[in-house]
Amino acid sequence: MVRQLAQTKIAPRAREIDKTGEYPEDIFQEFRKADLLGLCIPEEYGGSGAGILGLVLAIEEVTKYSNVLGLMLLLTRLPTGPIMIAGTEAQKQKYLPGIANGTQRAAFCLSEPGNGSDVAGMQTRATPDPDVPGGYILNGTKSWISGGIQADWFTVFAKVGDPSSRQHSNITGFIVDGDTPGVSRPRVDHKMGVRGIDTADIVFDNVKVGPENVIGGSFSLAMQSLNAMRPVVAARGIGLAEGALMYAVEYAKNRPAFNQTIADFQGIQWEIAKCATEIEAGRLLTYRAAVMADNGQYGKEFVPLLSMCKYYAAEMAVRVSSVTLQMLGAAGYMEDHPMELYYRDARQLPIVEGTSQIQMGLIAKGVLGHDLWWD
Repeated sequence: MVRQLAQTKIAPRAREIDKTGEYPEDIFQEFRKADLLGLCIPEEYGGSGAGILGLVLAIEEVTKYSNVLGLMLLLTRLPTGPIMIAGTEAQKQKYLPGIANGTQRAAFCLSEPGNGSDVAGMQTRATPDPDVPGGYILNGTKSWISGGIQADWFTVFAKVGDPSSRQHSNITGFIVDGDTPGVSRPRVDHKMGVRGIDTADIVFDNVKVGPENVIGGSFSLAMQSLNAMRPVVAARGIGLAEGALMYAVEYAKNRPAFNQTIADFQGIQWEIAKCATEIEAGRLLTYRAAVMADNGQYGKEFVPLLSMCKYYAAEMAVRVSSVTLQMLGAAGYMEDHPMELYYRDARQLPIVEGTSQIQMGLIAKGVLGHDLWWD
C-alpha cells in the first residue's frame, strides 16, 4: 500500500517539492488518510502499533522517491519517543493521539547554535518557576529543528541549574506547546537539500512549563530516544539508495554507447553489483536494529549495533547517489533526472541525529567496552 502511494502520489511531486520548498500538505493528508502517521504509536494511544520496524518499512518505500516525505514520517517518532519512553500516562494520552490522527505535528529540540554533537554542552536553561511548584521557566535557542515551523508542540531538552555544568543528570526533557508565550521561530534555514520541511531556530524566552509537561529523565533519556531512532534515520538512506540505483540501472539499460548499452560494460556492472550489495547489507543492519528497538533494546549495551545501521546506511546513501549520478554522466548533473536531487538529499544523512563520526565513536567505545564482542 505504501509502495503504491509512493509511486502514484509522491514520485510525481518530488521535484516540485524540491523546487518550491513548500511544505507538501497534500502528501501529509495522503499519509493521514492511509493511517501512516501513527505507525510507531501504540494502539491504546490511537496508533497502529506497527512499531519502529513498521515505520522503517514505510520510510524505505517513500524515500525511493522523496527524502522529504521520509522525514515527514520520521517526525512522527522523533519528538514522541521521549514521551513513549519516560512520559506520564497523562502526557501520552494528551500528545500521542494527535500525532497518530494527523491533527497535530511536533518537533524535537536538542541541538543548539554552538552545541550539536556536544549534547552535554547545551546552554538552554530551565529554572524553577517561583509561582508554580514543580514548574519551570525555559530560556535558550534550539537550532536546525526539522519541522519546527509546522510543529504544534515541541519536545525540548534543557539544563536544570547551571548551564555551564556538564553533569548528565542536569539535563531534563519538557513538552512545550507551540503557542506558549515566549516561543518564537525567528529563522528558517536555507538548505542544500531535503527542501519542503522547514529547518528552523526555535527560541524560548521565559517560557513557562507547568509540572504536567515535565518529562524528566536526564541525558540518558535524550540518548535512548536517539538510539531508538537510528534505524528510522537509516531507512531514509536505504530507500534513497534503492531509488537512485533503480533509476540509474534503467537509464543504463537504455543508453546506447559504442554499439551497445552502457549497462553492457563490465565496469558499470561492477558498480551496480557493489551498490546492490551495500544496499542489502544496510537493509539487514537496519531491520535488525528496528527489531531491537521495538524490543526495548536501546540502552547503552545495544548502542554499537544501533549506531552501525545509521552510520552504514547514511554513508552508503552518499556513495550510491554519487556512483549513480556518475553512471548518467552529464545527464546525471542536470535537473532533467533526479540524480542530483538524490545526491543533495543524501548529504544530510551523515550529519543529522548523530554524525557519522559520532556513530563511529560510539561503535568503537562499545567494542572496547565489550558491549559488542564475539567471544
